[in-house]
Amino acid sequence: MRLLLVLSLALAGVLALLAPALPALGRYGAWPRTPDGPLNLLLAGVTPNYPPSPVWPYPAAPEDYSGLTDTIVLAQLRPGGSVELLSIPRDTWTTLPGWGESKINAANRHGGAQMLVGAVQKLTGLHVDSYALLSLNALRDLTEAAGGVTLTVPEDMKYDDAAGKLHIDLRAGRQHLSGQQVEGFLRFRHDALGDIGRVSRQQLFLGALASQLRSPLNLWRLPAVVGALNRNARSNLDRQQFGTLLGALLHGPKVSTVTLPGSFGPGGTWTPDRAGIRSLVQTQFADPGDPRGLKIALINVNAPSGTARRLKAKLEAAGYTAVSTDTHLGPLARSTVSGAPKAAGTLLAELGFGVPDAASPQQGYDLTVRLGADVK
Repeated sequence: MRLLLVLSLALAGVLALLAPALPALGRYGAWPRTPDGPLNLLLAGVTPNYPPSPVWPYPAAPEDYSGLTDTIVLAQLRPGGSVELLSIPRDTWTTLPGWGESKINAANRHGGAQMLVGAVQKLTGLHVDSYALLSLNALRDLTEAAGGVTLTVPEDMKYDDAAGKLHIDLRAGRQHLSGQQVEGFLRFRHDALGDIGRVSRQQLFLGALASQLRSPLNLWRLPAVVGALNRNARSNLDRQQFGTLLGALLHGPKVSTVTLPGSFGPGGTWTPDRAGIRSLVQTQFADPGDPRGLKIALINVNAPSGTARRLKAKLEAAGYTAVSTDTHLGPLARSTVSGAPKAAGTLLAELGFGVPDAASPQQGYDLTVRLGADVK
C-alpha cells in the first residue's frame, strides 16, 4: 500500500512537471528526435497592432501575427546538436516577392509568413523548412520558463514609454535578468548602432538562453520552455520538425550566431552584401547533400522547346532558390547532372530522369543539368 502511494505521488509529480508541455505534445504527437540533415527554421518576433482607441495608453489588439517583424533569425538545427543562427536586421533593404523593394520587416504585414519566408529564401539562397512567428510576450514567457538568463549588459539603458507600457532601467555589467528585464534589453533602441545594436543584443540573449538550457540542473524546466513557445507562436512545424526542435532543446543546444553581411544604407537601412552572404552561406550553412540552396544551371541541349523553363518552375515550387536556364543545342541522348555527387544524386531523384556526369559543372554553378532527348 505504501509503495502504491509512493508511485502515485511520483506519477503525479511527473505529470505536474510535464503539464506545461502537454498541449504542444498533444498537438504534434511528437517525441524528441535527431534530424537526418540540417533543419532551417525561421523565427520572427511580431510587433503588436494598435487599433484606433480613445483610451490612453492604447491597448494592443488581440494577437493575429500580422504585424511587422522586429526580430528575424534563421536557425539551422544540425544532427550533432549544434544550432547556427543567422540574424537578419529588420531594416534590411531587399525584394519582397510579389511586392517589390522594401525593408524586410514589412514582408509579414504585406503578405504574411509566406512572403517573409520567400524574402528570406531569396536573400540568403537557403531553403526555409518551416517558420514560427512569435508574439511580443514570447521572449518574456520563455525567459521566465527558463529561470531567467545571465548576460553582460553592454551599457546603461534607461527609457520610459507610458503608452507602450515599456520601462527600461538596466545598468551596465554582468547580471541575471528576469523576463521583463530581457524584454527591455531587447527592445531598447537608443544606442549609436540602431538596428544593428538590437541584433547584437538579440544574439547575446540567445547565447545566454542556450547556456541556461545546457545546464543539467535546468532539465526540469524544459516542459515549461516548450509550453511558453507553444502558447506564444504561430507555426507551420510538422510532427518530425517539432520532434527535431525538442531534440535540440534536450541536447542543450550549442549555439553560434552571425549577422547577415551588409553595411548601413540610406535612411538607416541595411544594404545586403550579396557576395558576402553567398560566401557565408557556403561556409557555414550550406548542406552539401541538399541542392535546394545551390546554384543550378538547366541547359537545354536536345529536349523539346520550353523544357528548361518548365523544370525551373517545378524545382522552384519544390524549394530550389537559384535556378537558371540556357540553351546549347546539340546531340544528347540522355540527360546528365554534374557537380557534387551527393547533391547531384538528390537532384536526379527530384527530376526523375538522367544520369550522373563526372564532368565539372558550368563555371559559376554548383550543379549543371544538361537536358537530352530522354525528357518528354
